[in-house]
Amino acid sequence: MTTKTTPSLIDAELSRLEELVAALLEMVERLSQENRSLRIQQDTTASERANLLEKHDQVRSRVDAIVTRLKSLETGT
Repeated sequence: MTTKTTPSLIDAELSRLEELVAALLEMVERLSQENRSLRIQQDTTASERANLLEKHDQVRSRVDAIVTRLKSLETGT
């Protein structure tokens, strides 16, 4: 059994494929933009985290110094 494909069926199939390719290209562009945005957000979050860790270390050092001074005042009296 052989099936003959008419030019109009080929044109219809090509049009459908063109629409699918266009939709895929749109999706790729949208995902690329989203990826760029997420990478920027990730970089910002990593930078904020590093700053917070640095502040945490500074606060810990100050608290340790205060505790040391308090202990020395306790033993000095």
